[in-house]
Amino acid sequence: MIRLDAATVLLQWAVGGLFFLWVTSRGRQVGIGYGWLLRGVYGAMAVLSVIAGRALQPSAGRDGCAVAVAVAALAALAVSVVRRKAGVAGERARKERRAARVRSMVGDRAGKAAADSPSADIKEFPPWLDLLAPAIGAAGLVFAGIDAGGPDGLAVARTVVGAAFLGAVSDAMLLGHWYLVQPGLGREPLLDLVKWLAVVWPVEVAALLWPTGMVSVFSGSVDDGWNGTLGWFWLACAATTLILCAVTRAALKERAYSAVMAATGLLYLAILTAFGTDLVARAVLAG
Repeated sequence: MIRLDAATVLLQWAVGGLFFLWVTSRGRQVGIGYGWLLRGVYGAMAVLSVIAGRALQPSAGRDGCAVAVAVAALAALAVSVVRRKAGVAGERARKERRAARVRSMVGDRAGKAAADSPSADIKEFPPWLDLLAPAIGAAGLVFAGIDAGGPDGLAVARTVVGAAFLGAVSDAMLLGHWYLVQPGLGREPLLDLVKWLAVVWPVEVAALLWPTGMVSVFSGSVDDGWNGTLGWFWLACAATTLILCAVTRAALKERAYSAVMAATGLLYLAILTAFGTDLVARAVLAG
């Protein structure tokens, strides 16, 4: 019905995280360091996926794609480092607006210091490069889904949607922390990721419920080994994840900067419940 193995989970996490990095980076608002962090982290996860796959449950298609994901992520990181002096267009515009306000209040000399920013003449990092790794990784997830057994369509859907689910919640939490580095950043990028998490949630839950799935645990046709306790635990994780999305969005409506930190704390909890939603179902159905 489904298979739970470290290599596939690591590849899912890497592919989903890199896809939602593109969702964020295309807006050209978040500083380049955020992209460096995520490309490095998820590139390393792709490497670990290869190691785990070859050591535990080899899959030529999945593992080959994982190698390509790591290479594409690290290549994008290298291009971003080379073009770091260009900065990010949205961040430059924000700094220029702030400098203009400073000049209007205290004069040109102070404003000139505040206006220092990366040169707009240097080519920026092209966001489309961040799509290469998840596009390649999606093929690897198809291989992983087929290798998992059961109806191929359902297995592939669970694997691909699970990647998006884990990637959205992870990137949202990491971006929430990035506001400590870039405190003037608007809340739109974080709200966008929370929205995507809420959009993917019903698809993830439906894919895991679909027979043979978690609905089979509730009906008793699949034994979770704990007299149904794991089924109810899964349901609690799924419901709590959606509730945390709603509460996070409500927190981000508050004007105080502390609201962003509160939202980040809520997203910490959402990571736990989101992984519970995906991994508990896989563990139960793999049995």
